[in-house]
Amino acid sequence: MPTSIITTDDLREFKIELLDDIKNLLAKQAKGKLKRYLKSSEVMELLQISPGTLQNLRINGTLPYTKVGGIIYYDAEEIQNVMTVNRVQHSLNS
Repeated sequence: MPTSIITTDDLREFKIELLDDIKNLLAKQAKGKLKRYLKSSEVMELLQISPGTLQNLRINGTLPYTKVGGIIYYDAEEIQNVMTVNRVQHSLNS
């Protein structure tokens, strides 16, 4: 398996894509097309992230969750809060 080097530009691009995906998720919720509580598989599909990435977001406390009977649920409103807190403003000069 070849080794890949991840640059800060790669991480920045990933972050922007992730933010866009979450914004789309929240727009669907606002239109009433989305459930309030999402299972892990739904979050991974909507955000286009791997199980490992989702697990890292849970472990490092970035993404709040609730575990009921072995199933992990994510509150779409809490995802919105995470997005708001981590919003990055880009200036036109950079």
